[in-house]
Formats: sequence, C-alpha cells, structure tokens
Amino acid sequence: MKRVLSFLLTALAVSIASAQDWAKARLEKSPRHLEWITVKHGDREVGCYIGYPEVKNKATAVLVIHEIYGLSDWARNAVDELAEAGYIAIAPDLLWGAGAKGGGAAELTSDQIGLKIRALPADQITADLDACADYVKKLDACNGQLAVAGFCYGGGQSFRYATNRKDVKAAFVFYGTGPTDSAELARIACPVYGFYGGNDARVTATTAKSAELMKTAGKSYEVNVYDGAGHGFMRAGEAPPPAAGAEQKAVDAFAANQKARDAAWKRVKEVLGKL
Repeated sequence: MKRVLSFLLTALAVSIASAQDWAKARLEKSPRHLEWITVKHGDREVGCYIGYPEVKNKATAVLVIHEIYGLSDWARNAVDELAEAGYIAIAPDLLWGAGAKGGGAAELTSDQIGLKIRALPADQITADLDACADYVKKLDACNGQLAVAGFCYGGGQSFRYATNRKDVKAAFVFYGTGPTDSAELARIACPVYGFYGGNDARVTATTAKSAELMKTAGKSYEVNVYDGAGHGFMRAGEAPPPAAGAEQKAVDAFAANQKARDAAWKRVKEVLGKL
C-alpha cells in the first residue's frame, strides 16, 4: 500500500511540475524585480523568492506559503502576481537545507518533496516564517503591514501561522484545514479568509467545524466556497487550457476552476487594498 501511495504521489507531483512550464515562462517575461535571497535566523538559513511591485509608495508585504509540491514555478508565479497587484511578496522554501546540496525543493526529486515536507518540525516552520516576516517588514519599501497567504499544505500553515503571529493583519487560507485547538484559535488577532472548492469535500467539509470554533473564540472567519471548483483551483484555474483536440487533464484549466480563481483573487485584492 505504501509503495502504491508513493507511486501515486510521485506521478501526481511529476504531472504538476511538468504542467508548470507556463508559469516559468511568465516569470521570465515579468518586468518586476524578482530575486532569490537567503534569510538567516539562528544557525539556520532559508532560501526565499521575493518580488517587488512597481509602485510609488511603500507597500504592504504578503508572506506566501507554498503547496505541498514545494516552492515550485507556480508558487514563484504567485509571488510575481502579488507584486503585480502592488504588494511585496516573499515565499520561503520551507524545505531549505533538505536538498542534496543544502538547498531546497529544486534539489529534491518529486517523491522526496512530499515525504520531507510532511516531516518538517512545526517549530522550524514557524521560525522560518517569522524570520521571513521580520525580514520583509523591515525593508525600506515596506509600510510595515503584513499579511499571509498559503495554498493547499500552505493554506493550513497560513491558518496556523495566524495563531502564532500577532502582527498579521489578514490570513488567506486556500483549501487548507484549520487548527482544532481552541487555545490556539484564541491567539488569532486578524481576520481569516478561507477559499475552498465545492468539489473538494476532503478539505471543504472541515470548514463548518472551523467556523464553529472561530465563532466560539470570537474570531472573524470568512468562508468562500466555489461551486464546481476542485482542490488547487488557484493553480489549475490559471493553467492554459488543453490544445484543440487534446484530452483535458486534471492539471489543465477547467471553467469552474478559472471562475473560482478569478473570484478568489478579486476578494484577496479587495482585502489587501483595505489594510
């Protein structure tokens, strides 16, 4: 069973990775300043991808937490899209140090990524995110405001990070599950915005419990569910449609995923614009 699961995870990761050529091509054409940096905290270093907007005034920062596929081309593309919208975006590679040469996801095979990311210590994840948040908030181009956005695995981490960081002004949770510990939820100091696919019951079915717990804790939790959209619709909804006559695959853009992606992105920009 474990071998079958490993094979399926590998096949899916390879499929997702190979389907992101369009994201890489978009990055190569971006007019914005995008770069790799290294953020240090204690004895640890974390490789990060950061994007700057072309704006006149200081900008709000968004901490981006990648999917379970690691800091992929699409995750870097999300950084660029936030920069395009007028925000400084920084995405840490949470697998940094696990690569063959001490780097991150780019030095790991597809099957290694999923296994290693599930084994990351929670305290290390929080410390990495804190270091990146501290770094970006201190930039001269930043106005000191911080939001966090995560996708899939990163969606759950975004919800969890809101329980650990008091100065986060908004947490965007894309198809990720929420904490179930009332004491953790009580520490949240910002509104949480959730975005879920109607055809993603594995995750979406957990939102009722999260809403109940958040209400009991006196916290703000906005749930957006998009009919017909599946898991990963922010990525899948942006991917190119299949070529004429070609069979449509799960990694291609479906109409429901496209609609969900556009609606969620609009809501994110509305919230960020009011911070």
